[in-house]
Amino acid sequence: MGGIPEPGAGRRLHISHRTGYTYAGPVDASFNEVRMTPLHRGGQVLLSHTLHVTPSTAVQSYVDYWGAHVETFDVHDPHERLEVVSVSTVNTPAHRRIDKRADWQTVTSDSVADRWAEYLSATSYVDDAALDAQRNGIVQAMTTTSTPRDAVDIAVRAVRDRITYTPGVTSVYTTAQEAWTERHGVCQDFTHATLSLLRAAHIPSRYVSGYLHSLEERVGETVAGESHAWVEYWDGDWHAVDPTNDREVGPAHVVVAHGRDYADVPPLKGIYAGGASEALGVIVEITQQAT
Repeated sequence: MGGIPEPGAGRRLHISHRTGYTYAGPVDASFNEVRMTPLHRGGQVLLSHTLHVTPSTAVQSYVDYWGAHVETFDVHDPHERLEVVSVSTVNTPAHRRIDKRADWQTVTSDSVADRWAEYLSATSYVDDAALDAQRNGIVQAMTTTSTPRDAVDIAVRAVRDRITYTPGVTSVYTTAQEAWTERHGVCQDFTHATLSLLRAAHIPSRYVSGYLHSLEERVGETVAGESHAWVEYWDGDWHAVDPTNDREVGPAHVVVAHGRDYADVPPLKGIYAGGASEALGVIVEITQQAT
């Protein structure tokens, strides 16, 4: 990989994530789910979290099938604007190299296929790249490498060679095949396209949503962060790679949720009774605190 390892200790990050909707007219009721709480696992420590909703309403929470912390709320008073602000403080672990690796025989065994079947299947976002004439040759090259790790390198390189990072040309509904054909996209598209290649090569892999801080340490500064996505693949253990930035996943990355694709981990989704709506946009601000 061409990624830059991030040495040293982890980081303490204070994250504010603001989003929501405006409506064409008063909405009588809305029902919403939020996935913006950083996970407390894998060396990542959630220190605090609060969710602020306007209009004010009661918030309930549960852990979903994929292990994400989900907050739900209903608004039953007429409203023309819904604003959601998630505020969290988290300690991220230092950059870790996981030495546990598996060979092709293990990764493609029946037991692994049974255990991680959901992370090997095609979805509405992640197609089977082996069935696409443009990508089948890449899949074939991946499966002839010495190790699954080498195949991951080929997949990431192929996606980065093919897709140019271009905000605003795709949407949250864009599929891996569409991003590959159009040759443009954002982190969600890089992630879906990489998953398509990995799963076609029988490497279990999953979509990760979260946040991205700056590469450099910036203690005491509030910076414009990103709502980000990257890939984890199973190779004897779960390993992470950021295909959008061609870098290892380390202290700058904050994990919020895992799933098969974006549909399993949207930060905010819901239904409402009323006219047209328009997203407020997303503002993520991250402040690195002294530890």
